[in-house]
Amino acid sequence: MSHATETRRRRTFAIISHPDAGKTTLTEKLLLFSGAIQIAGAVKGRKASRHATSDWMEIEKQRGISVASSVMQMVYRDHVINLLDTPGHKDFSEDTYRVLTAVDSALMVIDAANGVETQTRRLIEVCRQRDTPIITFVNKMDREVRDPLDILDEVERELGMPCVPMTWPVGQGKRFGGIINLRTQAMTVFQAGSEKRPEDFEVIPLAERDKLVARFGDAFLAAEESMELAAGASPTWDHEAFLAAKQTPVFFGSGVNNFGVMEVLDALVDMAPPPRPRKSVAVVNKEVQEQVIQPEDKTFAGVVFKVQANMDANHRDRIAFVRVASGKYVPGMKLKVQRTGKELRPTSVVTFLSQRREAVDEAYAGDIIGFTTHGGVQLGDTITDGANLQFTGLPFFAPEMFMTVVLKNPLRTKQLQQGLAQLGEEGAIQVFKPDAGGNMMLGAVGQLQFEVVQHRLKTEYDCDVRLEGSQYTGARWITADTPQQLREFENAYPLRMAHDAADALAYLCTSPYDVRLAQERFPKIHFHPLREHAGLALETGR
Repeated sequence: MSHATETRRRRTFAIISHPDAGKTTLTEKLLLFSGAIQIAGAVKGRKASRHATSDWMEIEKQRGISVASSVMQMVYRDHVINLLDTPGHKDFSEDTYRVLTAVDSALMVIDAANGVETQTRRLIEVCRQRDTPIITFVNKMDREVRDPLDILDEVERELGMPCVPMTWPVGQGKRFGGIINLRTQAMTVFQAGSEKRPEDFEVIPLAERDKLVARFGDAFLAAEESMELAAGASPTWDHEAFLAAKQTPVFFGSGVNNFGVMEVLDALVDMAPPPRPRKSVAVVNKEVQEQVIQPEDKTFAGVVFKVQANMDANHRDRIAFVRVASGKYVPGMKLKVQRTGKELRPTSVVTFLSQRREAVDEAYAGDIIGFTTHGGVQLGDTITDGANLQFTGLPFFAPEMFMTVVLKNPLRTKQLQQGLAQLGEEGAIQVFKPDAGGNMMLGAVGQLQFEVVQHRLKTEYDCDVRLEGSQYTGARWITADTPQQLREFENAYPLRMAHDAADALAYLCTSPYDVRLAQERFPKIHFHPLREHAGLALETGR
């Protein structure tokens, strides 16, 4: 197959939702129906003997939640589908935001009883900023839930775009009879059971209306009426509007019962976009020049959107997850990390099915591949086969909470330093080393991040640490127009200066008032709430 044909076969999307909307269960079922796995693992509490394929970290299995995004590749209808399962918990939103920079579309899962919830709103906002097309799946229709018209209305308000129903529910809860597929003009009859396959469900054409009314009675008549209301209020399906993030197709079903999932899988192939162009910059003579990288370009380029340490506890490896933006990867290629200008020599390059990995023979734009390394690669790094460019848009948010790390056994200092350096590069938490010396500090967006890092330091690095409160409540990355201005600022606030895992200089503050005061005193210092901006400013000298 030609390069362009291979690229067009790719679909890369993330599943997003509020915790407990059924996102990880849906991920399992998509893998199951594509033939990627043989048995789906339910996401349950501590006693579950089988855990979700996408939840591989020990703490995830204990709590039954996803705390790290995972990547899975499958082939369905001759398309290569790269699926990224993201943490739903708000404390891990940074990881999710970064994952959303690596995908071309998103599948939003909504709990039919709860509608659009807080964390979903945040994620919608990120998708909106990037004009990411969204497919909506309303889950748990086999429970007592809200009226579908009410849910549609809420999704439209929250998304700021019209919904176009693709399937419509007949009844709900104990009276849930199935879904009407508006694309095929047939009703698929619901039967509970997590072992059911899509081909096991009975399908009755809408042309046999009398049969449907006799069987489902008032529930079918009510569904017909509300479906007509929804159709009247919705615009006609416009694929271009969907690709421009101005429409969302809506599907109903029950992930845990395998119901309505196949329709979503087909929609990903039929509707979701292939790899899209990506913005990048090149610094030429200290001037930033923007360029757009096309997926069909022959030169290889990719961006590291995630680094995961210790996926294989026996080998202490670190995997850089790279979204291929253009070109074709083949084993043995000469690659360069643009930030450092150094050659990248991974020990192995793999594709993923959660923890299972397979060596890569070839990869095209849209694919997610893992470079196994022992350092030298950070989040946001651009990797190319020679071209001088830097992809933009990978955010590092200023932390809102700080803790000081106290090591219980001082003889484990070396292990602690290694652990914090790796977890910091991975983006699991932000690590700050105060310039004036003293204990290392952790910065996070949410409390649960601290618990996960404490747990991982103990299990992966054999470091028992105590986390103590800190006077600091925020940080800003700083740059200046000249080195002299920066030195003056550092001399004025020696106890507030710290360097993070990427060796970027940060100013630690105890309140927003701190930052305002410092800005007034030093107007030529630039305070950055996002590290990506700071990194670019450093390169251009601004």
